[in-house]
Amino acid sequence: MRILVATDAWHPQVNGVVRTLTKLADAAKGLSVEGLSIEGLGVEFTFLTPQSFRTFAMPSYRDVRLAMPRPARIAKLIAEARPDSIHIATEGPIGLMVRRYCRQRKLPFTTSFHTRFPEYVRARVPVPGSLIWRALRRFHAPSRAVMAATPALARELTERGFDNVVLWPRGVDTHLFHPRAIDLCLPAPVFLSVGRVAVEKNLEAFLDLKLPGTKVVVGDGPARASLEEAYPDAIFLGEKHGEALAEIYAAADVFVFPSKTDTFGLVLLEALASGLPVAAFPVKGPRDVIGDAPVGALDHDLRSACFTALSISRQDCVEFAANYTWEASARAFIDSIRAVGAVLPGRNGAEQPRFVA
Repeated sequence: MRILVATDAWHPQVNGVVRTLTKLADAAKGLSVEGLSIEGLGVEFTFLTPQSFRTFAMPSYRDVRLAMPRPARIAKLIAEARPDSIHIATEGPIGLMVRRYCRQRKLPFTTSFHTRFPEYVRARVPVPGSLIWRALRRFHAPSRAVMAATPALARELTERGFDNVVLWPRGVDTHLFHPRAIDLCLPAPVFLSVGRVAVEKNLEAFLDLKLPGTKVVVGDGPARASLEEAYPDAIFLGEKHGEALAEIYAAADVFVFPSKTDTFGLVLLEALASGLPVAAFPVKGPRDVIGDAPVGALDHDLRSACFTALSISRQDCVEFAANYTWEASARAFIDSIRAVGAVLPGRNGAEQPRFVA
């Protein structure tokens, strides 16, 4: 089974969407799809990304480059991929163009909801959130399944008028993220935040706190230079990946998540798998991931949450994160595609569809 994923977010961007899609494809390699005409048919992902097009820097966030796709080029790339299913992961230029392609040819497709654009846009320009929600509803309306990361997000989208919303949970790589003895040689306790350094992440709420020990920020983005200048006592380590990132998680004492706009927050699971308790606001994202589990402190007083998190069992965090696997996430993704009939014609003996450039 070949699944084509259209995404405007891709490497070298570092964000939850890119990590989710990358991990999804890796986890799916070991899966099979039963019940189709070919026994044990494997799952293969291909990606339609900005790497195939000319790009330009996004206003207010020059590290992110937006594609300039042309319809003929989109059609050619889809024809070459010959997918059995098409999934649109983002609502950007590529997502819009692939949506148009599918609509013109009456092909089924699925979508996913990763980003709270109304909050992101409102943090930069005074645009009414209702207008953005209306545009998002229209974008996702033809989708056979709109995939949401948590039950709470799925309920919210349904309440906002989105149709065909299904659950697509996330996972964490516990082979990479796990407790280990690491010393950053910094004054303890170490309060860590990991993620994009941008206005919507609300990092000032963390950096303004009067806390003992050391505040460490891992990540890069348009707000990094100004925040480094405004908070000289904090340690900014820039982007970290793989083992280097995992070691920083393991060396910290509390993971501080000040964002109020994330739909999920993969970094929450990475921290918990590393044995790192979470301090966050009681908002969607951290509330959906942690709930009432004794692995984090959710409080409107973020400073109080940080101190409470210091006393949380690190082993409880590890055991909680073990329930989230990328294999289960990939299976839920594929099962949703099949359940809503978003597999293109031709997989069960019918004539294979013609993809015309």
